[in-house]
Amino acid sequence: MAAGVALAPWSASAQVAIDPEAHKILAAMTENLKALPTLSADYDADQEIITHEGQKIQYSASGSIALDRSKGFRLTRKGPFADVEVIFDGKTVSLVGKAKNVYAQIASPGPSIEEATEEFRTSTGLDAPGADLLASDPYSVLTDGVTKGAVVGSALVGGVESHHLAFRTNVVDWQIWISKGDKPLPLKYVITTKWVTGAPEYSLRLSNWKTNGIDVAQFSFSPPAGMKKLDQVNADITGELSLDTGK
Repeated sequence: MAAGVALAPWSASAQVAIDPEAHKILAAMTENLKALPTLSADYDADQEIITHEGQKIQYSASGSIALDRSKGFRLTRKGPFADVEVIFDGKTVSLVGKAKNVYAQIASPGPSIEEATEEFRTSTGLDAPGADLLASDPYSVLTDGVTKGAVVGSALVGGVESHHLAFRTNVVDWQIWISKGDKPLPLKYVITTKWVTGAPEYSLRLSNWKTNGIDVAQFSFSPPAGMKKLDQVNADITGELSLDTGK
């Protein structure tokens, strides 16, 4: 942890629920994220579903995250059912279905990243990849409802030495792997829906972190000629954003 970094506020309930060392590691990472004016990363996401026959199936997707806290963001996702982008220019969230040549747009109530991702969640019922980590106060978002938190130990994620932390809420269990060093970053995030039969998991692996500035031109979107505008968006079979028109 860098000297002089102020840790996130620690409520009385969190003091009881979260081991002090786990708090220290998580708070250092979230404070580092908050201090970054720009960031980008690649990700691989795995989403498990349970079929009506009780079989567990895992679907995988890959994408990227690029964010400038004062300008906007661009998220991409390519998986077995969709090839989409979510672009925010400070005013409008544009959802682009590249394979189907379609798009939809949602007006953000304000210019902040958090306002845009919350409006995206409200309007679609879906979460942007890694949205918890992109919040203006990621520590509060991550620890909301936590009943227990502890350090599991050390691990290697993508060859990077990391802290492995585990947390519990009444609805889900979640784990996070955070790189060691004075500029800690999240490398892996797993959420287990424990009361659903089969305990399906969602996992996110983050790599190729860059924090030294990005091209803000990528936050602009103008639909090309012939691209169809949709009035609504859907979730695909994995519960992720889909702009499939059904045709």
